[in-house]
This record gives sequence, structure tokens and C-alpha cells, in this order.
Amino acid sequence: MSTHTEELTRASLFSRGRVAFRHFRWRRPFWAGLFTMIAGLPIAYFPYRDVTLGDLTIRMATTAGAGSLVIGVLLVVLGLTVWFQPHVRMFAGVATVLLSIVSLVVSNFGGFLVGFLFGLIGGAMSMAWVPGDAAAPGSAAGQGPTGEGAAPEATPGTGSALADFAGAAAERGKGKHRAD
Repeated sequence: MSTHTEELTRASLFSRGRVAFRHFRWRRPFWAGLFTMIAGLPIAYFPYRDVTLGDLTIRMATTAGAGSLVIGVLLVVLGLTVWFQPHVRMFAGVATVLLSIVSLVVSNFGGFLVGFLFGLIGGAMSMAWVPGDAAAPGSAAGQGPTGEGAAPEATPGTGSALADFAGAAAERGKGKHRAD
């Protein structure tokens, strides 16, 4: 076995791992979970951090520190839940937004607004994510019908709440409402 063959094997393993991670990301609200987990870190961290300004040390740990720790840990758990249980993404998204709003009062303005903003964005992304439809057998992903009023086929995991909007509007007719 030559050195050249080993290099091909390593590249192959790296490529397979990259493709596996890509498929993991496509089939779930990956970025929503990541933003939610990032939101939990500053919310849980800042109340227990000592800030030193010259000779002055400011300790921010208060009685609300326990609440901040609970909110931060719950946000990290909700982020993991979105990753590994995508079917509960609506519950996790609503809980993330609510915990982020509560962190404004409990945890030093939501981790100095950093955790608050990441939590709102992650929760909104979690609620907006819709699983994509599988491509029809024999057709390449993204090469759907391109006629007027036809929606392009979605790739796995990149579905949108508005994906079927064009098809439904064409089916309904332009502004005509019927009572069936």
C-alpha cells in the first residue's frame, strides 16, 4: 500500500463525513438550534462573571443568578431538542422566544442583549422552518417545473412556509372565491 492510497482514503473519509454532516443539517432546523444554544451561553455565563475595571471588581451574581442559570440551560436543551427532535420545533421555538423575553428581566438584560437577540432569532427560525418535500424519483433536486405559477421543488430540509403559496394561488384562481 503506497502513501498515495492512504491520502485518498483520508480524503474519502473526510468527504463522507462532510456529506453526512450536510445531510444532518438539511433534515432539521440546524441554524435555529445553533442560535438557540448560543443564546443560552451568555445568559447563563454573565451573572457569574466578575468584571474588573482597574482596581474595582464588580460581581454580578445576584439572587437572580439561579434563574439565569436555569434559563441558559433550558435554552441549550431546547437547541439540542430542535436538532434531534425536529418534530417538536414549534414548541421549542415558542419556548425559546418566551425564555428569551423572560431573560430580559431576570438575567442582566438577557445577557447584555446578546443572548436575548440570539434567542429571538433562533426561536423565530425554529417556528418558521418547514421540512422540505422529497424530490420526485428520477428528477434532480431544484429542477422542478419552471412554468408560470409553478413552485420549484424544495431540497430536503429547506422547506419554506410559503413554498406552496404560488401553487395554491394558481389553483384558487386570481381573486375568485367559490363556496364548495
